[in-house]
Amino acid sequence: MIDFPTQAVPAYPATGKRTGSQKPSGTDRMSSPIVRHSLHESLVAPLREMILQGELRPGEKVPEEELCERFGVSRTPIREALKVLAAEGVLQILPHRGAIVARITEEQIEELFPIMASLERLAGLLACQNATDADVARMRALHERMIACYEADDEVEYLRHNRLIHEGFFTIAGNATLSAFYQQILTRIHACRFVVRKSREHWQAAVAEHTQMIEALAARDAPRLAAILETHVTGTTVGIARAFVSRLQTGGEAQAAAAKPRPRGRKPTAALTG
Repeated sequence: MIDFPTQAVPAYPATGKRTGSQKPSGTDRMSSPIVRHSLHESLVAPLREMILQGELRPGEKVPEEELCERFGVSRTPIREALKVLAAEGVLQILPHRGAIVARITEEQIEELFPIMASLERLAGLLACQNATDADVARMRALHERMIACYEADDEVEYLRHNRLIHEGFFTIAGNATLSAFYQQILTRIHACRFVVRKSREHWQAAVAEHTQMIEALAARDAPRLAAILETHVTGTTVGIARAFVSRLQTGGEAQAAAAKPRPRGRKPTAALTG
């Protein structure tokens, strides 16, 4: 079951002077209204996270009945939450078929990835300005765990740590508006970044670029980190996205999912790491 928090809004202080013998009148007192979140609003975030985590994959139908059981609610709030996600472009609602997770197109790659690259570039600049030694240590630890997943051929955990690293740059940047824009675009292109299986070449290139990112952050080299992040998105990530869309268009998604890459359990070569 979902808990629905309530938040009390404190009353504004009464204006004017009042002596100790005076008591506040009914008009002086203000009640504290309760702000209640609707049921479907409380469902939007966990449903969005299911998509980001790859529990609901592009082209799949959203299982409304299972979601009702999972969250302990009726179909009405589920469907209202799905409408919100459809308005964001994350889902498509089809007549007589229900909601499906939207698939990204070649046109959307051309439209959305340059925006994402610009957001990541700015996050890199701000992160280098704001990063503490503790921030760098946390990012380095995430990177080392990601490398361990890469060498163990654990792609699920690798993708999860990959996403945490990219989100970490935005957290260190400390700009809430920038982070909100990032999450909005990420929800649209998540499958191409943190769900889809990569070829060995794409995977090695991504790992090498992540190594360079951490080095630039540790050196507080803002121009270098910004450039690496931008190139990472417009180069390696766009290549992964286009390969993913191509497989979808040729009907090879099932075969692509079965063909999990098998790296040789070694760190990238010097040529890759630059």
